[in-house]
Amino acid sequence: MQKYLEIFINAYKGYASYLWHEITHPSFHNYFYWLIAVSLFFFGLELLRPWRKEQPKFRKDFWLDVFYMFFNFFLFSLIIYNAASDVVVNLFNDAVRSLAGFDFQSFNPLRAAPLWVVLLTGFLVRDFVQWNVHILLHRHPKLWEFHKVHHSVEQMGFAAHLRYHWMENVVYRSIEYIPLALLGIGLYDFFIIHIFALAIGHYNHSNITVSGKVSGAVVGFLIGLLIATSSIDIHLLSPNAGLPVQALTVLLSTLAGAFLLGPYMKKIFNSPEMHIWHHAYELPEEHPYGVNFGISLAIWDYLFGKAHVPYSGRDIRLGFPGIEEFPKDFLGQNKHGIV
Repeated sequence: MQKYLEIFINAYKGYASYLWHEITHPSFHNYFYWLIAVSLFFFGLELLRPWRKEQPKFRKDFWLDVFYMFFNFFLFSLIIYNAASDVVVNLFNDAVRSLAGFDFQSFNPLRAAPLWVVLLTGFLVRDFVQWNVHILLHRHPKLWEFHKVHHSVEQMGFAAHLRYHWMENVVYRSIEYIPLALLGIGLYDFFIIHIFALAIGHYNHSNITVSGKVSGAVVGFLIGLLIATSSIDIHLLSPNAGLPVQALTVLLSTLAGAFLLGPYMKKIFNSPEMHIWHHAYELPEEHPYGVNFGISLAIWDYLFGKAHVPYSGRDIRLGFPGIEEFPKDFLGQNKHGIV
């Protein structure tokens, strides 16, 4: 027990120092300010081209959700990942080693893989795990009481993405830690995946609508950027690849995303048009526990029969039966299901 306590304390101290450095040293590689930048980007789109034009610019509970963003993204979620994950993985590895004589931590299938392989694998594994956990939150009565906090949103906007009960961090992170850590997904890799998932989650909850070509172009741009800044891929393009080659790579990838991925984007990735139905007050009879459980990817719902987009859900009522009596403040919501 002393061993695991020391692992937790050392990891926590390391993250505390990191977080303070993040706040006090703004830079392009600073994830604290990435959260602010991504949030301002989607808020700007909501102001310029709102999907629900009658919805107030500063919608109901806007500032509550802004607080939730920082609480869940930094003050809770990443602290748990950095500290508790070390403990969970060491406990799991020690248990397997004692029972089967196999050391999982020495088995790292992605150790020599290029960065893009590590990130893609981590993203797909994490999203599929989260899709299953999300269904569990809806099906298990006790977990649903925690998940009601997220579904208490009555007017949708980007910041609603991170309005959720603190216990969800415990559930999600505890289950996703082991597969990610055993694959060799480190904290730096997790942060990159986390930022990408943050942007998609903000988009899913935003009061905007865009075509598949536009969202495909954005994904293509990000893929091109990753290829252009990956040393192994640049070497394959040219031993001395410079800015022109990188720029051409990004441009071609952006065009490919728009025209090749564009027609399929709504079926591959989650979107505001799809996710709004997940928050619908009235659920279809054939899906009493909910629909459209995808976090970043929509493909899981289409593959496993959970997808439901009957028509434009722009103006449907959001919430759940009994939302009128649900706590409206942060403390009340985060005590719900506990006391």
